[in-house]
Amino acid sequence: MSDDTKQIEEAKAKRTAKNSVFLDLFQNKSYLLKLYKTLHPEDEAATEDSLTDVTITNVLTDNLYNDLGFIANNKLMILVEAQSTWTVNILVRVLLYLAQSYHEYFQRTCQDYYKSRKVKMPKPELYVIFTGNKGRKPDKILLSKEFFEGADIDIEVKAKVIYESDTDDIINQYIIFCKVFNEQTKQHGMTRKAVTETIRICKDRNVLREYLAEREKEVVTIMMSLFDEEQIMKSFIRSERHDADRETAERLIKKGKMTLEDIAECVPSLSFDELRELEAEIMQLA
Repeated sequence: MSDDTKQIEEAKAKRTAKNSVFLDLFQNKSYLLKLYKTLHPEDEAATEDSLTDVTITNVLTDNLYNDLGFIANNKLMILVEAQSTWTVNILVRVLLYLAQSYHEYFQRTCQDYYKSRKVKMPKPELYVIFTGNKGRKPDKILLSKEFFEGADIDIEVKAKVIYESDTDDIINQYIIFCKVFNEQTKQHGMTRKAVTETIRICKDRNVLREYLAEREKEVVTIMMSLFDEEQIMKSFIRSERHDADRETAERLIKKGKMTLEDIAECVPSLSFDELRELEAEIMQLA
């Protein structure tokens, strides 16, 4: 095996291992076409070959976020998934993703935006897929409204928000899949059983049935690897918080103006026994 072939296979393996169900599903052109026709049912001429996947990898996204980009009929379609916790910060993700997508588009099409000749750009369409409950959340979110109190700003970002509906389209099926998964993790925790039960229930309900039947093993692998990544991230955050609290506690103990009981309220990640050990270490060094 040549070095070039080996590098290609390793890159593919890494991308597959760190992929998500959202990206794995819609990187399949047949499902991507269904997604596009859900958003643009009037475009009857669209085919799988007319869609160009321009999803950005290893640049702005990390493995816990799902951002999908493709070009269809001179439209740059960007879909960003929001999990069950709602935040308008997703507009910032959309803005950065859009800028990077255009940058890569100009490179692919050999267009130089420093020259006088006007470049050609596909029209942007921005969407947020929210897998939680809609409640009173808006159908559209605007950067100017959410971050600048509706002021007339020099750049605007507007995204349509897609929630669960009573339709049977591919986007709604994906949202239902996510909700079933959330229900199963509440029952079984972040376990393999939660994953396999999600797949079984969705197949029984005819939710992404074809996709899950074809790629069940891959979906299990993908979702379990996402569990591992999420646990690693949580562990890292806990470790960082613990280190920061320890530094704070050390400074407060050295000042000698607060009791350990009072310090314990300021540094919740440290136990009282840890504070006593830290106090003993500081006294020995004094």
